[in-house]
Amino acid sequence: MGADDKISNKVDEAAGKIKEKAGQATDDPDLRAEGQNEQSKSNLKQAGEKIKDAFK
Repeated sequence: MGADDKISNKVDEAAGKIKEKAGQATDDPDLRAEGQNEQSKSNLKQAGEKIKDAFK
């Protein structure tokens, strides 16, 4: 996995966690769901990168 991709995925994951926590704090289910969605996307990207690395 490239260092740039790894950093980008971690940033996306952190942003998702922040949005999720903000949604919980403000009782905003849409913001919370958006944060969870971003975290899921980031995790899928990381898994895809690991699979690509395994076949190199």
